[in-house]
Amino acid sequence: MFSRSGYQALPLGDFDRFQQSSIGLYGTQKGGFSFGSKQDPLGPAGNTADSSQGWLSWICHGIITSLVFLLMVVTFPISGWFALKIVPTYERMIIFRLGRIRAPQGPGVVLLLPFIDHWQRVDLRTRAFNVPPCKLTSKDGAVISMGADVQFRVWDPVLSVMMVKDLIAATRMTAQNAMTKTLVKKSLREIQVEKLRIGEQLLLEINDMTKSWGLEVDRVELSMEAVLQPPRENLVGPLATVPPVPGLEGLDGTIQQLAAHFFNNTLALAASGTGTPEAADSMETVNEVEPPTAPLLTATGSARRKPSMDELLSAVEPVLSEALVAQVGASYQVNIALPSGARSTYFIDLSSGSGRAGHGMPEGSPDVILEVAEKDLQDLFLGDLRPLSAYVSGRLQVKGDLHLALKLEELIKAMKQRR
Repeated sequence: MFSRSGYQALPLGDFDRFQQSSIGLYGTQKGGFSFGSKQDPLGPAGNTADSSQGWLSWICHGIITSLVFLLMVVTFPISGWFALKIVPTYERMIIFRLGRIRAPQGPGVVLLLPFIDHWQRVDLRTRAFNVPPCKLTSKDGAVISMGADVQFRVWDPVLSVMMVKDLIAATRMTAQNAMTKTLVKKSLREIQVEKLRIGEQLLLEINDMTKSWGLEVDRVELSMEAVLQPPRENLVGPLATVPPVPGLEGLDGTIQQLAAHFFNNTLALAASGTGTPEAADSMETVNEVEPPTAPLLTATGSARRKPSMDELLSAVEPVLSEALVAQVGASYQVNIALPSGARSTYFIDLSSGSGRAGHGMPEGSPDVILEVAEKDLQDLFLGDLRPLSAYVSGRLQVKGDLHLALKLEELIKAMKQRR
């Protein structure tokens, strides 16, 4: 039965001849496997045998496909329930017919042949997952617990099925390895003040490794859980372990270090009591042009009172503008779960005009419906919780486009700038 020893390289069929129609960040891709013009070491005889075997495979493939199609036509009233599948716009269907891959099918109605077609759905929408916090040692000897939130999408459904078995697990492991490899080369101070820059660097590194899987990472957001051990050599006092100054996250790391150093010295003078009486006095700046809005924070010593829903609503209305509507361009319905068990509904319309916000349901159908607890919503608007982190952890439920839901962060940034 076997005329010679060893294995023969069988043709892969459709996958060799299939040209990807999906175009993403990395352009058009061809099939991942190609034998090219490499000569068969067995010589002309081996090529003739492989060619005859390929023709025999195609003939058998055609005969079986024709018989199954004829059987489906004869039993169509019944087989139609099993052979016709509806694929929505945000999905593609990958079909293997007798082991040979076909072009992505959908959206719309897709015909499947019973018994010989094996299919798999691929979701093209933006999704997110979290990298669990892991302990690592920075360059200066500090031990920290670091995690990340990753937002991604599939741009080539065929590669996502052919190249890796579990796409999310493989991407999570790749992101964790890249994060660990990058952070161990940086000090604790660099990690704290250059978190955004490190996230952009990780985004490029992860995309370089996952582009052959048909996956594109859109966003990487680092989250530091805790500093388990301070640096071994703390030469600059409290500056090495201070977090970034709120409101200055987008500035250069050197500017943040100077600002943190200035604030630490001010706090040290106030705590030691060596400052002048004028330094101990508090100063309040009052805007005499615009009427005062409801304060988001009421500080008494180190305590902080979280605002009520009415105070949040009164703080949202002044920041609504045409520029914010141009950035977001969506309407939101927010269903809030109160501690008493009741539910309250608010709307934020940033789709037209200067935007509106208020109680009740929005006019028309909202683009995104958000479900969140009252405490988590307060943390979101105070900046203690990021929308992507809330979604990944399950504290924020999103019905609709996740990309539009994350645009709500532009409103939160505008509120921070106004405070």
